[in-house]
Amino acid sequence: MWHIRPFARNTEPKLRSFIPASFLLLAIGILSARALGQRQDQNVERPMAGPRATVIQETSLYVSPDRGSTRMERVPEGREMVVAERNGPWVRVFANTDAPDENKNDAPTLGDDAHPIPVTGWMEAKAVLEETTPNGDLILMGEAATMESLASDARGPRNAGQAARLLYQRLIEFYPGSPLAAEAAWRAADIRWQFDKADLARLPSAKEKEAWLRQHMDESELRKVIKLWPRSRQADLAAYDLIDNKICGDWQGDPRCPEKEAQIYEDYATRHPTGPRTAQALYQAAWRMAVLHDIYAADGNDKKTRDALNEARNLAQFMEKTFPASDYSARAATLVYKIRNSITVYGYGEN
Repeated sequence: MWHIRPFARNTEPKLRSFIPASFLLLAIGILSARALGQRQDQNVERPMAGPRATVIQETSLYVSPDRGSTRMERVPEGREMVVAERNGPWVRVFANTDAPDENKNDAPTLGDDAHPIPVTGWMEAKAVLEETTPNGDLILMGEAATMESLASDARGPRNAGQAARLLYQRLIEFYPGSPLAAEAAWRAADIRWQFDKADLARLPSAKEKEAWLRQHMDESELRKVIKLWPRSRQADLAAYDLIDNKICGDWQGDPRCPEKEAQIYEDYATRHPTGPRTAQALYQAAWRMAVLHDIYAADGNDKKTRDALNEARNLAQFMEKTFPASDYSARAATLVYKIRNSITVYGYGEN
């Protein structure tokens, strides 16, 4: 029955006094190239100190504050910028228009010498949101949520999901003390998680039965949410996502996989008894018990077949009592009904 539980010595050789002439020539060449690079680097225009900003609509970057001038780039929503100068309805910015941030762990490029210097140009200020904009956190959240919604619409912009993620990130960076920061951090981390999950699902290793044989999604952002906002709704959601890295790939009819996964989901429900994913986790555990019932019945193991039925029934009863309004409770009751009436569950597209 399922119950909620409480919670040396230095051995480095000495340098030889003799240094080959070829090494000296190489060293001189390297130092000369470095000095030349430093002189050239000094001629590169670097970002000025100014308010951080982004755009909430894809905006063109021009050579001068005039639509008739040469258009240099198009800056997508959420991209990192610094405002350097103003000229009426125009602003000159240093904008990061390189490859999407998520390709390099979303590391910002402004002010980092290890990355290309952002391009500078003029853009119309109407879509620019600066970190000093009143209610800027609310505006960023609204636009990010809109783009996230469009990402699931077949008619939406192609990069809506990436734009949503970047806008959420700008909210966290510009307004770290905002009451919306925790939700923005969770949503940004979840979008990246889902992108990574979809990409890795295409790899041959995704079908490996053992979790340790598969390439895993990067957990760092989700764990950061749990660390910065412990015992929050967002921490509960992040912890549920992390289960993806623990479950099996293709079960291959091995009962150990649903047994292990059912326990993982029950443990999650124990640690997060009132979380937004608790009912879903319990349903996942109940479904795996229904699967085990089918597997053990096919193997002729009557005892384990009865045990699986009892565990599924106990979970369904607990859910009906604890989460009476949840669809997952109704779905768990349906599982029990199917088991009692010998309706097959395993292989019906649930896993």
